[in-house]
Amino acid sequence: MKIKLLGTVLFTLVVAAFAPFASAQDASSSEIQSGDIDVTSADKAYKSYLAAPTAAGPHPAIVLIHSFRGLEAGYRTMVDELAARGFVTLAVGWQTFEQSPSDDVVEQLVNDSVALLSAREDVDKERIGLTGFCAGGRYTMLFLPQIDTFKAGVAWYGFPDNPGSSQAPKSLISDLKTPMLIIHGTEDTASPIAGIFDYASALKAAKASFELKVYADEPHGFMLQNGELRQDDVAKDAFNEMADYFDRKLAVE
Repeated sequence: MKIKLLGTVLFTLVVAAFAPFASAQDASSSEIQSGDIDVTSADKAYKSYLAAPTAAGPHPAIVLIHSFRGLEAGYRTMVDELAARGFVTLAVGWQTFEQSPSDDVVEQLVNDSVALLSAREDVDKERIGLTGFCAGGRYTMLFLPQIDTFKAGVAWYGFPDNPGSSQAPKSLISDLKTPMLIIHGTEDTASPIAGIFDYASALKAAKASFELKVYADEPHGFMLQNGELRQDDVAKDAFNEMADYFDRKLAVE
């Protein structure tokens, strides 16, 4: 287990200079191709978004589950940034047909998203990760113990105690075999940090492989502002925490 805490005593304020986001225009990053794509699940076409490096693969891949607020522009930017870092990344539009689909519907959609990625010639199907934000963070916590295709996951400001339409992610800790990074803010009122610390304690007791990165003074959903990806030092650091984690966990063995 690895825990990174920010602030005095428990938290250290982020003040260092951080590497910028990768971009298709940055000479040190990959050029990408991107666009809208349909993910077919249960005979329905879910409006989604995919970006991939133009360089020859196979590459690791990531399924991204957006927040309850929809597939906002900021998530598309994030998908592009991850592709520029070398990941074929699919943001799946899980709210295409209803705002609150059942957990079973979303799980099938995620499995079908994995199948779509695995069928691509530029994807290494043995190196696929999962990340999600808000409700997507809960889905990440919920599905990592249940879908063994994923080799790593990053859960952003999730809800470990929320049962949704099935069960709370915390109840599945004993089944979690996949390494996970949890990213959260201390001022998250929707999913209070105390619940995340309780979840981390339970993960530690179960000897799960996880890391925890906590950002002082950051609220729920802090990566996006007015639907766009933030570009300040905190957001850049948090994005790089995710990308670096996937670099480590999805590396060729």
